[in-house]
Amino acid sequence: MYQVIIVDDEAKIRSGLLNLFPWNQLGFEVAGCFANGKEAYEFILGNHVDLILSDIRMPIMDGLELSEKLSSKRKVRIIFFSGYQDFDYVRRALRSGAIDYLLKPVKYEDLVDCLTKIRENLNIENHRSPAPEEENLSYYEKLISMVKNYLDTNYQNATLEQAARLVELSPNYLSKVMKEHSNISFSNYLLKTRMDNAARMLKDIGYKQYEIAYRVGYDNPKNFSRAFHQYFHMTPSQYRQNHCPPHGE
Repeated sequence: MYQVIIVDDEAKIRSGLLNLFPWNQLGFEVAGCFANGKEAYEFILGNHVDLILSDIRMPIMDGLELSEKLSSKRKVRIIFFSGYQDFDYVRRALRSGAIDYLLKPVKYEDLVDCLTKIRENLNIENHRSPAPEEENLSYYEKLISMVKNYLDTNYQNATLEQAARLVELSPNYLSKVMKEHSNISFSNYLLKTRMDNAARMLKDIGYKQYEIAYRVGYDNPKNFSRAFHQYFHMTPSQYRQNHCPPHGE
């Protein structure tokens, strides 16, 4: 695990970042939380830290002072976040060695993307070999696995909104993650799951077609038949005839 510290004078922000963010899944461990740059600076001098997540404006010592003071002492990556949309702050932050600058309130997905890139760069710098396969699953791979498992077991009533709540992301961002980090979109995977299960049930003559339609999430059998035909290029009845004995439905 790479060591990260959180520096912000607002206790609620420190607590929120510490407790509501999947640090371990992303390969990081929070080594400490501090209310100002001075406390963080003293901790860093005596402890190994890979990344600092710091506010800019703080009492006693602000984030920019912390970064400038560390520049000659330690090589530590810094992500600044601030509620001040001021170009001078951004410029000073980048000049002082910051690798990113995020505006408050920090978007969950922006921080995930930023930390993922940092972890990859740290792995390269430290020549880290891959961990065992199960432990080496990336944050996105674990997230996608959770979503697919949800769809596999809840395909009848599954929705993007419910899946997003499950993994604590916005629906739009979850849709984006599925597109960029998986070989299939959310809607296409849901359709595939529904159609595969419909095909399985059609091979059992004990199921009526209207019942199958309902079981795979279609209130209207005609809509199910249309979707099935588009997917398999044959009607449910034709599929059943090809896969069941002649005395079938």
